[in-house]
Amino acid sequence: MSRTAASKLPGVVYQRLRTRFGHAAWWPGQTAFEVCVGAILVQNTAWPNVEKALASLRSARRLSYRGLRDLEPAQIAPLIRSAGSFNVKARRLAAFVAFLGSEYGGRVAAMSADDAGTLRLKLLAVHGIGPETADSIILYAAGLPRFVVDAYTRRVFSRLGLLAGDEPYDQVQRFFTDRLPRDVDLWADFHAQIVKLAKDICRPRPRCDQCPLLDLCDFAQRPLACKT
Repeated sequence: MSRTAASKLPGVVYQRLRTRFGHAAWWPGQTAFEVCVGAILVQNTAWPNVEKALASLRSARRLSYRGLRDLEPAQIAPLIRSAGSFNVKARRLAAFVAFLGSEYGGRVAAMSADDAGTLRLKLLAVHGIGPETADSIILYAAGLPRFVVDAYTRRVFSRLGLLAGDEPYDQVQRFFTDRLPRDVDLWADFHAQIVKLAKDICRPRPRCDQCPLLDLCDFAQRPLACKT
């Protein structure tokens, strides 16, 4: 593939996915604070497990900054058991809540007063928050431009032949940000489209015959690649 073709492909991919799936309503969450909690709880688990933990917090009237700020990790852990590694995630959630209080008065909306780079540095300094979690919070909760990279992104774009799949996080991120307009809504929807494709079609055992990217995909051209 020529350099010119490769530089245009992320935009082509997005348009194909948007045409197939329509606008994706993602990240799930009734409030910006809930989006932050979900971004922390989803680490190393499936989203349905997170939904159960969020429902548990909501039922206990703890799914807010005020609801969590006075709880110790040991008190949070039983409420998020379904998310897996609940003791670890309880400590991470408590650390984020303390950070939100000290830096932004407990208001997620106040984070948007920072630029994305500054907010990212602050978030990465919080116990248990790595690049993917930080960028999810920045993009979906604070509404600032930061492209989110996850395992689905690596799977889809390595199969397309545009990534090796094991590049450093920031390198994969630059692949997209260098080739797409700096647009929060576009970046948020593009990530959501990738998630949708990877969960429903570009699975570990892919359903290539259903894929809107079939003609762009190197993986699909391999003998038996799409056989299950």
